Amino acid sequence: MCTLLLLLLPAGIALMGLAWLVHGLLLDRMSREFVETRLKDEVAFLEHQIRDSGGQLDSLQTGDYFQEVFHHAFAIHSPSRTIISPDSWAPVLTSLIESAKDGTVRVRDADTVEGPKSILAYRKSFRIGDTPIVVIVSEDLGALKRSQAELHGWTAIVSILLILLLVVVIWFGINLPMRPVVELKATLKRLQDGKVSRIHVQAPEEFRPLVQQLNQLLDSLDQRLERSRDALANLSHSVKTPIAAVRQILEDTSRPLSNDLRLQMTARLNDIDKQLEAEMRRSRFAGPQVGKSAYPLKQARDLVWMLGRLYPEKSFELSSSLPEDARWPIEEHDLNEIMGKLLDNAGKWSERCVELSLVQHSGNLQIGVTDDGLGVADAEIGNLGRRGLRLDEQTPGHGLGLAIVREIVERYSGTLNFSPAPKSGLSVIVDLPRAVPVINR
Repeated sequence: MCTLLLLLLPAGIALMGLAWLVHGLLLDRMSREFVETRLKDEVAFLEHQIRDSGGQLDSLQTGDYFQEVFHHAFAIHSPSRTIISPDSWAPVLTSLIESAKDGTVRVRDADTVEGPKSILAYRKSFRIGDTPIVVIVSEDLGALKRSQAELHGWTAIVSILLILLLVVVIWFGINLPMRPVVELKATLKRLQDGKVSRIHVQAPEEFRPLVQQLNQLLDSLDQRLERSRDALANLSHSVKTPIAAVRQILEDTSRPLSNDLRLQMTARLNDIDKQLEAEMRRSRFAGPQVGKSAYPLKQARDLVWMLGRLYPEKSFELSSSLPEDARWPIEEHDLNEIMGKLLDNAGKWSERCVELSLVQHSGNLQIGVTDDGLGVADAEIGNLGRRGLRLDEQTPGHGLGLAIVREIVERYSGTLNFSPAPKSGLSVIVDLPRAVPVINR
């Protein structure tokens, strides 16, 4: 603001000074032209009076009459008589009578005691019969200059007042519209200090796109941070079940570590490796990859076996009419995540039995998991699938499994439904469309 005023104020002063100089020049020119016009008119009037008198100057009504009418000094000269009014102008006007040049004459620094030093006169010579007549009408430029100087001085005073008024107008004209910008600057400082998370100010029209872009950038950064946190939580939750299965096998000292168990442990470790790779891939790409598919029966059998080892006191059953070579248009890791987390959750809460069903209809693919546990109250069913929600804090877990399933299902434009089981427990149904669109996260 101060910088702008420092730039505008000298420019305004320079423009006002230039206007003041131009005003002085124009005022001098206009006043001179006005006086010349009046002097010519008065000379013409005197010429008319002299011609009417036949050149007899004694018959002219002079004295106070001419001074009241013309308000100018004049001189009328003929071979027989010379009339000069007022007398103090005689030295200056006499020299002009003797001059042979007609027209406008300007005299500066005249050598007189009582008369004017600078005059503007109009001289005209003519004849009436054989008698030469010279008429001169003049004006004191000193008095005119004093009037011009007074007017010019008032113009300077008005110009200074206009400059001060201009400074005040500029000050308010900049401060009032820029007040939202000051608020925006203060908001950015509070944002930098962590006191606010978004920019909420009434910015001028020119700054609104900038404010919107900054808020969008902040939203994008928050979303990336949230996705990173979710990915880390998902990864931790994903590898928990395979690690628990491997630990269960290693801790079971009642059975020797046969080749079959070694292969199963290798398969579980491969699952962990795939899950790590899938989370790294998911951090680079948004949504499911086109052209990927999985064999649901094979993955379901592996998961049923692994969860059976993890919960040996419970029975995991698979029911499906799908052919062995059936393929679903879903990434293998995502399908493994959906079925694995639903089975793990059901095994945790069931009493004795968990059922997994795979059904393929004409329009969609369906995964069903049912347990025979205590179930969930109707008032709480709607809250299932919320990240971090745990209905029973006494049971081990982090409240992420169903939330991860919901996120994966939503990326495939599917639905996740919870309902009470026919006898007891909870029934979870996942419906996925067969033609899976690519959905950005």
